[in-house]
Parts: sequence; C-alpha cells; structure tokens
Amino acid sequence: MPPPTGSFVEVELRRSTPPDALDLKKQNIRASAAKLSDANTRTIALYVPDHARPVLEHILSDYLTAHTKDGNPKNQAKVESIEAIRRARLETFWTDAQDALPPDPQAQLWWALWCHRDSEAEIEDLCARLNVRIAEDDRRLYFPEVVVIPVLTTRTVIELMLFATGAIAELRRASDNPVFFTDEIAGDQQEWADSLAERITWPGNDAPAVCVFDTGVNRAHVLIEPALAPLDLHSLEPAWGTDDRDPSGHGTAMAGMALHGDLTAPLSDQSERTQTHRLESVKFLPPTGFDPNKPQSYGVLTQAAVALPESQAPDRQRVFCMAVTNRGVSGSTASAWSAAIDQAAAGRMIGDDGDDEEEDDNDRPKRLIVLSAGNVPAEIDANCRRPQDDFPIEDPAQAWNALTIGGYTDLIDVRDDGYADWVPIASAGQLSPHSRTSASWPHGLSPIKPELVFEAGNRAVSPAQTEMLTLGSLSLLTTGNDAGQPLVSFDATSAAAAQAARMAARLAAEHPEYWPETIRAMMVHSAEWTEPMLRTLTETASKRARYDMVRRFGYGVPSFDRANASATNHLALFAQAEIQPFKNDKGRKFNECHYYTLPLPSEMLEELENEIVEMKITLSYFVDPNPGLSANVDAQRYQSHGLRFDHQRKNETARHFKQRVNPTERENPKQRPASAASSDQRWMLGEDSISAGSIHCDVWTGPAIELLNRNLLCIKPVNGWWRQRASTKVCDRKTRYALIVTLKARNAELDIYTPIRTSIGLPIPVVVETPV
Repeated sequence: MPPPTGSFVEVELRRSTPPDALDLKKQNIRASAAKLSDANTRTIALYVPDHARPVLEHILSDYLTAHTKDGNPKNQAKVESIEAIRRARLETFWTDAQDALPPDPQAQLWWALWCHRDSEAEIEDLCARLNVRIAEDDRRLYFPEVVVIPVLTTRTVIELMLFATGAIAELRRASDNPVFFTDEIAGDQQEWADSLAERITWPGNDAPAVCVFDTGVNRAHVLIEPALAPLDLHSLEPAWGTDDRDPSGHGTAMAGMALHGDLTAPLSDQSERTQTHRLESVKFLPPTGFDPNKPQSYGVLTQAAVALPESQAPDRQRVFCMAVTNRGVSGSTASAWSAAIDQAAAGRMIGDDGDDEEEDDNDRPKRLIVLSAGNVPAEIDANCRRPQDDFPIEDPAQAWNALTIGGYTDLIDVRDDGYADWVPIASAGQLSPHSRTSASWPHGLSPIKPELVFEAGNRAVSPAQTEMLTLGSLSLLTTGNDAGQPLVSFDATSAAAAQAARMAARLAAEHPEYWPETIRAMMVHSAEWTEPMLRTLTETASKRARYDMVRRFGYGVPSFDRANASATNHLALFAQAEIQPFKNDKGRKFNECHYYTLPLPSEMLEELENEIVEMKITLSYFVDPNPGLSANVDAQRYQSHGLRFDHQRKNETARHFKQRVNPTERENPKQRPASAASSDQRWMLGEDSISAGSIHCDVWTGPAIELLNRNLLCIKPVNGWWRQRASTKVCDRKTRYALIVTLKARNAELDIYTPIRTSIGLPIPVVVETPV
C-alpha cells in the first residue's frame, strides 16, 4: 500500500469560529468531523497534504513576524481562532453518540464513512487493498458534498484506513434502517416516496423489463407507475384482475424490489437516480374467493405466463422472476414444473418459432428465469429451530436452466423499539436464516443450487435464547400495496430473487447484445464468497466436503459493479459461441471442441513468479430437457447435451492436452492417452463438482508461475439425449454457450491487465479452433 500523502490533526477552535475557517481549497487543506463537546468545545479534524505543509508553516510564521497596515499580525483571524492543536485520533472523527463507538479494537460492525464526493474511488481502492467489505452503490448515500459509504470491518482496520488516506472526513455507525420509514415516520411515508420519485429519471418503453409472476401489482404506487404501463399488466385469468389485492401485498413488494432494490438508501439521500429497466406483471396466483391453482398445472401455467408479456411486447428484452414455490415439495430431480421452466428458458415451449422440433436450437428464443429457493419456516419457539440443511430447496427451483437464488445477510443491527437486547441469529456474511439449501441432494444427479445468494434479511433471538422473530430492522424496504402504507419491510428469498432479477435487467440494459446465457454467466462470475463462507470452504481440503457447503450459499454474493467492469488487476474474457456437440457420421459421435488460447504472457508470469493469482472460469448454456423416468437416475438422460471446460495442466503439451480432452484428436478415439500431467488440485471444487446443471464455475488459485505454458482452455461436449435420438437433424443441432475467464492478482498492487493489453492489443482476441 502506498504511503499516505498527508496527515490529520485535531484542532480545537475558539467559540463561534466557523468549522471551515482554516480551509485552503487551493492547497486542499480542509476541515471535517466538526463537533461540539458537552463542555461546548468545538473541534475539527484538519487534513493537511504533505505538499501544503510549507503553506501552513508560512501562515504561522507570518502571524509571528509580519503585520498588516493596521499593525495587526498577519493571518490574525485564522491563527487566533485556534485554541489548541493535537494529534488526531479515531475519536477525532467519531461524530456519533460516544457510547456507540466500540472500545474493542477487534469489534466488527458496519461503519459509515462520510467522505468527500471526489474520494469515492480512493475509498474503493483502499478497501480492495485491505480486503474490507464495502457496500455497493445501492447502499451508499449521496449528498451534494459527501458520499456515505458503509464498510464492514474492525476498529483496528478503520484506524489504519483513516490515516492511510485523507479521504475519510467523518465516522459514524451505519444507521440507515427500514424501521425509520416503517415506524418512526410512518405517517409521512408518502412524502418521502414522492421525493424519491421526483429524483428518478424513468425508463422508456423500449427498456428491458423484469416480469414478475406473483399476486399482481398495484400500479398506482408513485414508485411503480412510471415504469409499468397498463398494457404490461397481465393475468392468467381475466376474472382475477391484474391488481394486487392480496393482504400480504407480495406482488407489489416484489415489483418494488425488482425495480429499485432495497429502498432504504435511495429514500435517505438527495441524489438523482436513473432507472434503466421497466416492470411487467403477470398475476399468477388467484385472489381470495377463487379456486387455488392446482400444483399439477403449474408447469402449463408458467409457460402461459411467459407467453402473455411476449405477445404484448415481443421485441422487449425481459427477465422473468418468480418467488412462487410448491410449498413442502422438494426434490433433486426434475418435476413437471421445473422441466417446463427449463423448456421455457431453452426456447422449447409450444409455439417457440413454430412446431418444428428438429430445427436448429439457436433459432429459438432463450429466456432468463430467476427463481427463489424457498424459505425455512419462520419458527418463533427457538427450541424448534432445526439446521437449514433439513429444509431442501423447493420445487421448481431445481430447474437446471433457471437462476436459483438463496439468501445471505449483512443485516446485524437490531434497531426496533423494545428489542434492544435481542441479537441477530446470523453474523454478517453468513447464510440468511430464511434460506433453504440443497446440501441433502445427491451431488451426481442434481445441479448446485442455489447458484447465488442475495440479501434476504436476518432474524433475531431473545436474550434468553427462547424466542425468535423477524424484525423490521433486519429486513429490507420496498413498496406496499396499501395507499396508506406505501413503504413496507420485506425479506426472505422472495426479496433475494427480486434483487437478482433487478441485477439481470440492469446488465441487459447495459449490454443489449448479450444473450440470457451470458447475463446469467456474468452474474455468477461476479459472485464472491464472503469471509465466513470462504472460511468454511478453505477449512477443509476435501473437495467433496466443499460441495455441501456450496450447496448452501452457491457461488457467493454477486456484484453489479464487478459484473459490469473489470479492474486493472483483472483480465476478463467474454465469449458467446455456437457449438455443434454431436454429429451423425457413420454413427452418432461427438463433434467439436472449442479451444481458447488464453492471453497469458510468459514474461508477466515469470515476473510475478510466486505471487498468488486466481483464475476463475464460468460456463453457461441452456439444455433442452427430457424429464423421462430414466432422467431420475442418470443426469445425462435429462440434458440434451452437456458442456465442460478443461484447462491445460502443468507440464502438459498442447498436443497431449488436445488428445486428452478430445477423442477426435487421437488415433484411437476410444483409448485415452497416457499422460504425464497429473490432475490439478488447485481448483476450489475440481472437475468432479460438474456433474449436473447448465452453469459451471470454479476458481484456480496458485502461484502465477504455475500457469506458465498453460494457455489452452477447451470447451467440450458430454453426452445427452440429442445424441441418442433417431432423427439425424436432432443429433446435428447446434447450440450456444457463454464463457467468461478472469485472472485476478491477490495482491491488489499488481497490474496484470496492462502487460496483457500491451502484448496483444485491444480488444483482446479470443481464438476458437474446432477439429476438422
């Protein structure tokens, strides 16, 4: 980390002196953290850049030796406003209640860093260097002169951050909380909602949309109406209406979350915001007084729900989002409902580009469908609490092509009146108590679910450890369906799924040329495990033990910023490609592999030598499902085809690599070559982790030098029912995939992007080779 370029001092000011009396903007000498003590003493933290010290010394010298025409000392007002100057401490910057400052140097909490607006990037860089969790833009507050950035760390690290940079102006405990809006200003909610609506630039009709399948949406809400046209409100049954009459207001809550995310921060600041995606709604659940949907019809109903908005706006990009599950029903293998969702994602519904079953797969529409994993029952009696692994993910979230969302939580601050002594059940960065897992599913037959976790809220337990409750302060904030209560708390995997759909729509708005498979890959690739998650993964060397852990929290917590851009210490390669997995040529055979040459300059790897780097690979595609009885015992009978990635191993030549991964490269395709290259143990999960599903992700970690002469990556097909079908046209179908490869240096000081860019130029070419 580079040395600081300035220093802070604590200055005690004379009474009635303005806090900015010592500011010298040209020299970047500026005051912050102004406060008044109980003894009516006013202090500030004064930042003095190293280059400005002579200026300050000159001011003091002139005061002692020079005089104005009136005979007064020069700089009299500025210097005599100072009562005392002391070395700055952490307490100098703390402007919250004194008893809220944790005395324990290792106490971890969410701190609010009040920073100058031009210092945001510096804080982000500092957090990356120190491996400090930092809130994304959605949870930051933006004001005309400052940005408030929540970070999760200890007091010790905060002290290091304070004096490593002049960017932090003030410290408080991160205190923005939904209970302020749901309890403290409940009668004024509409005014706050109106204020936010006026600050939003709303999207046009051609913007991508999140289509919510739920209880309908109350369009009249000021934070929904500009992004939801009347023609985009649908219902499976006209008699149901399209509005949200459900007492829970679940559909309207989902819509607000899918559009805005957690409203706590947007409502709290004064910033202008731009909305890049719209809403659509299909009323999927009948209102009170109507017969409930029959579970055996859910698959047909879901495909019908998909068709409604597409018939209204066929050219609009959209992400489908559903938090409806078959409660109490779960299973690792396909159901009629989950298979229908897989069909919809792959463009194999009836009516998708006609009824020609044998046409090329890429001519059919592809759809990104986001599902919730389902919730653990919200027990009140703490003695009834059971491990979350006892609650498997609910149908239809086992769908291979869907993006299944579970929950984690960062909400650990209990703020509700009357619950001051209650404590959160989960620590920051852990699995949300609401979230289900697939840890009990057989690994060889079922995909890793959930793939991602988003904020789903926390629960609290009483001091006697006897009672558990879901509290507003440990939840998120969204739109309500009652005009008298436009803001409501929201939580669990419904809230998580809505946030995931929002991220997907934002990425689609930024990258309209990307396929649904690619958006899904970007989200999974951007995910990182939190420190508690990573600790459980790395505490065991057994990859099989890691599978159960990943089945709890997936590939981690995604980031829109990471998905949308790469920092200088990352190398990101994107590929959207078509592949023909099989061919009918004197028998049904595997057809082609794709070889990618990774741009890893030897000179860079040799120079980095033992510096630790991480290479992350994500492969995303959609399968055409075949949920026959045999699919329950053999995953390859469910999938139309499978794809896998394979990386050149240590000491493995290019020729031997191709012969190992591709039978068509061998003299005898049925005989695997003897290879001197042993399997690579540096993958977090390893090749055995990829057994089912249609998205695969893994991370290689090791010294950079071990990647020397290992530039080849292969995408290869594995078996599926397309290969076994009687029709040659089906066997010869082409399909497509998205591939993302990222190389990241653990040491944030290192720039690995520049040497790669210099050696091959921009844009980075990706070579695809297929065997003849």
